[in-house]
Amino acid sequence: MARVPYLRREDADESHKPLYDRLEAERKVPTANIFLALAGAPEQLDGFLTYANSLRASELSPALRELAILTVGHVTRSAYEVAHHHSHGIKAGLTEEQIAAVGDFETADVFDETEKAVMLLAKESTLRVDVTEETWRAAAERLPRKQMIELALSIAWYNSGVRVMGLLDIDLEDDYPNPFPHS
Repeated sequence: MARVPYLRREDADESHKPLYDRLEAERKVPTANIFLALAGAPEQLDGFLTYANSLRASELSPALRELAILTVGHVTRSAYEVAHHHSHGIKAGLTEEQIAAVGDFETADVFDETEKAVMLLAKESTLRVDVTEETWRAAAERLPRKQMIELALSIAWYNSGVRVMGLLDIDLEDDYPNPFPHS
């Protein structure tokens, strides 16, 4: 059970109705629990959405971004992140086989060297914060500087997201399968 209430449109002040319009226009309907929880701080939720949208509009390949996000989710064992980004990964062109192998990407044969370099960067940053020069270089040799910055921002952003979900104990919606059912 979440540590804060999920505020639905009917629970919001009239002045915050445009935020729900934005959520419904930009995100899935019904609105996901993470957004309903953050609606208790509407100004911050608005900024949260703007920042997240800027990452989606970057030059970084959507498939690479989703692999980084799914890696963050697996490393932190965030069922919410992994479950929600499964569909984003499919839309970005990842296969079911690739998504299933994210947790073991280092030994999986379904990823190319660029994908593995991105995933290793996400893993190392998530676990250690600082990354080794070798790990950085492996990705930087394959991606332009701007995309490396966008990748760094995406990895950091989704690390903050999984921590917010954990702190607030956000419930995975019933229509999403738990990718870690035995946890």
